[in-house]
Amino acid sequence: MELLPSLLSALKTRDPRSVEQEFNVLRSESLQLKKQLGLTSEVGAQKENIKKNRYKDILPYDQCRVVLSQSTTESSSDYINASFIRGVTGDCRYVACQGPLGPTLVDFWRMIWQLDIKVIVMACREIEMGKKKCECYWASAQRPAAFGPFTISSQGETHMNPDVVVRALTVSFQQETRSVVQYQFVSWPDHDVPYETDGVLDLLRKVRGSQGPHSSPLLVHCSAGCGRTGVICALDYINDLLVSKKITADFSILKVVLDLRMQRPSAVQTKDQYQFIFTAVISMFEQLLQPSPHHLYCNSSELKRPEKTTPITPTSPHSSSSTQRPVMNDTYAVVNKPKKSHPPPSGHTPTPAATPTSSSGSRSLPFSHHYDNEPSGASAAPIYSTVKPKLKPHSLPPSATPIYDIAKPSRQSWEGREYHLTPADSPSPAEADHDYEIFSSAGAASSCSPAGIGFNCRVPKPKGPRSPPAQWSRLER
Repeated sequence: MELLPSLLSALKTRDPRSVEQEFNVLRSESLQLKKQLGLTSEVGAQKENIKKNRYKDILPYDQCRVVLSQSTTESSSDYINASFIRGVTGDCRYVACQGPLGPTLVDFWRMIWQLDIKVIVMACREIEMGKKKCECYWASAQRPAAFGPFTISSQGETHMNPDVVVRALTVSFQQETRSVVQYQFVSWPDHDVPYETDGVLDLLRKVRGSQGPHSSPLLVHCSAGCGRTGVICALDYINDLLVSKKITADFSILKVVLDLRMQRPSAVQTKDQYQFIFTAVISMFEQLLQPSPHHLYCNSSELKRPEKTTPITPTSPHSSSSTQRPVMNDTYAVVNKPKKSHPPPSGHTPTPAATPTSSSGSRSLPFSHHYDNEPSGASAAPIYSTVKPKLKPHSLPPSATPIYDIAKPSRQSWEGREYHLTPADSPSPAEADHDYEIFSSAGAASSCSPAGIGFNCRVPKPKGPRSPPAQWSRLER
């Protein structure tokens, strides 16, 4: 514990420009260590397994991949794109996995059942920016879902906060039923970072409470299972160092992430994600050094962090002091704004409403989260949607060296009910930055509209009248 002040001071006085240099060192040392250790990915590259990979360059190392043994009539292969990650004590503390594809949903639940997974952390949405990131592998509240011999039922869905959805699931297989808790972080953009660290640290605190004393691994996945997944595993690993008091004077985030990359390719994929770990660790250290160290998330059920409170103010002079609403300090975008109601006739005295009203005349509604790919999302009740600013723009000049490891998509297509792999051609420069499958069909874009929606097509301006043919102007004799 006496090392923390000096470690914290070293982290806080670090030159931000050195982080980018250190990340470049991390990438080069990762390649060198991979060769020195003889890490291979031969099983994932086999012909029968290629279609099971979401990205063709993110394959688990043969030395630490998850080998499936729980065979079913639908699937008997032992391959899944998932890797074991060691914890502080050297055991298999985490499983870093890609978001399941349609053909790998049964394999995904085979792995959960075989490893007796109790908690799942999902750090992505099903669809992000119109691109498929992960198949839905859970059940809705209305009806169970079947994936091969596994039946998944929902026991309830809650919103821990605007960023996290918690689902209580039960999985049944061969007359046996088990419970699984899924935490979905919905506010983490791909190849980017959350706008604050508290949300991720709160998530990990809740995850540890759900994991409890179970020795089964924690399943973490995003889309590729490397960028966002790597950040979560690194932060939880560092927390274990603090809880177990195994942190040493030579503590280095570079060493933690480098060791992580020797178990999962491209773990912590971008420079900004690497910088985010530094920021979160500083916050973690500061909370621990406070007089009451209840902020450090650990397995103890006695240490509980008080819930955050949002400042509130009265809605109007007419409402009572108990009728209040949250202060909207963020930037808001108007979505489906209803028409203003007509003002009451003169002489009419308005009665204070039981429900607070906004400046547009509409009633403030309780918090409800809507997915961008949910059918009912079109009729979402909230009038405003929060647009949270990023920490800073992440753009590079055209000539700059990429600051992240690009995951290239496996070009796949559906034919009937079978899943086939289309031969991959060399990607064009426009496709070089695509790190996931394109969800919209190819060729759907119209030539007159960049978005392919089909409107705003300009009609060419007429060139004017043409000269009449010569025979029309010939005089008749």
